[in-house]
Amino acid sequence: MPKDFLKDTAAAYDVVVIGSGLGGLTAANILARDGLSVLLLEQHYKLGGMATWFKRPGGHIFDISLHGFPHGMVKSCRRYWSREIADSIVQLHGVRFDNPMFSLTTTFNRDDFTQLLTTDFGIELAKVEQFFNTARDMNFYDDQSLTTGELFEQFFPGREDVVRLLMEPITYANGSTLEDPALTYGIVFSNFMSKGVFVFQGGTDKLIKSMEKEMRNNGVDIRINCDVQKINLSGGKIASVQVNGKTIRTRAVVSNANLRSTIFNLVGKQHFDKSFAEQAEEVRLNNSSTQVYMALDPDDSIPRDTGDLLFCSTADRFQTDLLLSRDITSRTFSFYYPDTRPEGKERTLIVSSTNAHYRDWVGMEKAEYEASKQDLIETTFDALEKYVPNCRERITHVEAATPITFEHYTKHVNGASFGTKFEGLGVSRALPQQIPGMYHAGSCGIIMSGWLGTINYGVIVANDVINHLSTTAGSPTAVTP
Repeated sequence: MPKDFLKDTAAAYDVVVIGSGLGGLTAANILARDGLSVLLLEQHYKLGGMATWFKRPGGHIFDISLHGFPHGMVKSCRRYWSREIADSIVQLHGVRFDNPMFSLTTTFNRDDFTQLLTTDFGIELAKVEQFFNTARDMNFYDDQSLTTGELFEQFFPGREDVVRLLMEPITYANGSTLEDPALTYGIVFSNFMSKGVFVFQGGTDKLIKSMEKEMRNNGVDIRINCDVQKINLSGGKIASVQVNGKTIRTRAVVSNANLRSTIFNLVGKQHFDKSFAEQAEEVRLNNSSTQVYMALDPDDSIPRDTGDLLFCSTADRFQTDLLLSRDITSRTFSFYYPDTRPEGKERTLIVSSTNAHYRDWVGMEKAEYEASKQDLIETTFDALEKYVPNCRERITHVEAATPITFEHYTKHVNGASFGTKFEGLGVSRALPQQIPGMYHAGSCGIIMSGWLGTINYGVIVANDVINHLSTTAGSPTAVTP
């Protein structure tokens, strides 16, 4: 008989969390720490969502996607997770740019960028300070009519080189384009600018295992290989979830799934006001990405001054549409040195990341798809050769992931790496007004984006759930047949 991954679950929980991305994990941890009974359901066999990892023969362990976050991650992890997790966050010092316009290395903080913009790019100090202050003062409730492109034109008219320096990393960080609201850029950029770019030392395997331990200590019932089919309502309120053929009652649901799949697949369009459903249908999905994972021989290494993050491009101009094109001209390389995983075997790993459109990869015949993946690998080698000479001969393991890969393993609609565009936030936040007890904590252009954004959104939603349950009856809602 197949294994019952729901064996010994309770008949009812205060909260069911669907999905174990960082937002879902954080919400589950806070809710359980507050004394609520919490069931965490993950459809995959590993926790973490886009913050997970995989192993390959030879001792290679890869994070599935590139990560970099602001210093605020330290505070959030210490407060909402543990000191052990917070103490494993370290700064990246070698953030490199190499393109036809300029080549430089930076620590990616305000002081260093101010020096670069005034000295190397010849921008007046007062204008630089004004730009940084404007970005820092942006918030969610600002006018969204000003685009990021218009913001740059306001401060640096005609300076495509400056736009490239300031914009390219943020496009990789949250999928922003020059046509998106300026605040989606400003909030993310100003947070990075506080103290630079940070990563989790030890890899996502250590991070997620530490988070799992913390959740279990707080009483979260964690179940993997549990794919939720439906969220059931009773009297217009949350009643239960259907998972692996079992119905489990609950007072509230936090969905860490894609916003659109939460609304239209798990709940159902018919349960929402017509105007809300129409608004949800207008929410744009964010882009996806491709990754190429490479490992050097254990006895091989590369110089540390190769950098930690390398934004390289052969394009003469910076255009966000080129970052998404199948005809790849821009890549971000992340170099993982042996001290990246101090507890494991010494390995030097390289991961190439490119933003991508789902439509460019879907619908291919198997042979064409595999050929396209191989072409992605070969062109990545071509680009890497400049920085790691003879890379083809030196790399002992290589494989590629595409938007189809991410869709398969995470069930994100269209393999979206960052959920939805910014307008998804209003829809996400309005869910409990449509259905009492229904919440969403997935990525939707939220504050600071990436790891820090998803963790902080998990905190916000967990507090909303706690406030809601404190004013409702103390037992799980009964299921209406």
